[in-house]
Amino acid sequence: VAEGRALLAKGKTSEADAKFDAAVKATKNKDAKVLTMIAQAYGESDASAVKDITKPLTYVKTAETLSKGKDDPALMVARGDIYLHTDQGGGEAMSSYDRAIAANPNYTEAYYKRAVLNVRSHNGAGAQENFAKTIALDPAYAPAYSDMASMYASAGQYDKALDSFQKYSNAAEKSPSTTEKYAAFLYLSKKYPEALAEANKALAVNPNNLTMNRVKATSLYETGDYAGAAAAMEQFMKVAPADKILPEDYSYQSKILLKTGKADDAMGVLQKAIAGTTDPAKKADLQNDLASAYLAKKDYASAIRIYKAKGNPDLADQFRIGSAYSGNKQYTQADSVYNIITTAKPTYAPAYQARAQANFHLDPDSKKGLAKPYYEKYIELTNADPTKYKSGLVEANNYLGYYTLQGGDKAGATPYYQKVLELDPANTDATNAMKIIKGVPARSTATKKTTTTVKKK
Repeated sequence: VAEGRALLAKGKTSEADAKFDAAVKATKNKDAKVLTMIAQAYGESDASAVKDITKPLTYVKTAETLSKGKDDPALMVARGDIYLHTDQGGGEAMSSYDRAIAANPNYTEAYYKRAVLNVRSHNGAGAQENFAKTIALDPAYAPAYSDMASMYASAGQYDKALDSFQKYSNAAEKSPSTTEKYAAFLYLSKKYPEALAEANKALAVNPNNLTMNRVKATSLYETGDYAGAAAAMEQFMKVAPADKILPEDYSYQSKILLKTGKADDAMGVLQKAIAGTTDPAKKADLQNDLASAYLAKKDYASAIRIYKAKGNPDLADQFRIGSAYSGNKQYTQADSVYNIITTAKPTYAPAYQARAQANFHLDPDSKKGLAKPYYEKYIELTNADPTKYKSGLVEANNYLGYYTLQGGDKAGATPYYQKVLELDPANTDATNAMKIIKGVPARSTATKKTTTTVKKK
């Protein structure tokens, strides 16, 4: 049986069948244990080695007959594993694992296999329940922790994934593979210094490990070591086959180049990546990166061109386009874009602030009050959380105070400046304005501070 199992592992199915037949013949087809071991060998083998489960199931059926109707847990688990080699075998597999548990409610492997099948069928609650039962029966059952980690990672629950993998690491033998996976889970959990340390351990064993070179380069970037990230990314690009380089790799490469003062190189990388990327979502992400690179160079016209080239812009894209128009001093166009956003999302405060800023530039002496309604709406939406929106509220109240004071209404302007000083007691504009209102000579006339472009929040 052991020889047959080894042959199956090598994909030599015919030779394995012959070994199993010999084992059955030697025991006169009456040893349920031998038959179970053969079934386990088929169940544990790669699906490509068992394209037809008819023969493996004959061993299962013979063993069942010998058991005289009494289910053996090991045989039932093997039966379930065999059925999983088929596209439609999930139902029979789950039934087999259930039979194993019915035969022995403390049979750990059956709960584990049931959990794995739950994951495969996207039954998260069932998977968690069965993993929990597995671990309750055997707290050192390492495969359960590993699969739990993968399940949580797939669901984007990276902290839970990391916790599960740490438990797996404690229960399993230490190996290069364990170190690599640990580095990956640390990275997904945004624990970049720790991920970098584990990646370096893995690279000390295998310097050409593709994933670990990727983790090293990106972790160095995320920890602010841009020179180190540049060297690591260069090494990654050397060891990575062209078909293994992901759009995200080009994205990080461009960010690193931007941080190291190589904006033109960054844009070249992104243009090449965009041309070679077919996935619409990933292409859009790369286009955003390229537009950001143009914005970093203050090439607003090119950024606008890239955003427009994306087609079907969502509200986040519209905000970026509006910001680019403002940067390019195309304030009328910016106002139109922000109008689209505030119409679609009437409670999105940053869009009102950005629209107010665009209108301030269309009315720089504030005589028309073009920015007034948008700053008023911004205050209405943000006044309940002055800590979060402090800078915007200072800006809005300063503008409204100046606009009102400019019209000769000192009493009307006072509450705005008082609000500014409540938020920012050292604010020079509000301090000088209050001196004017009170008739105290001020060092300079109250002015409306030029706004800065709001960032998308």
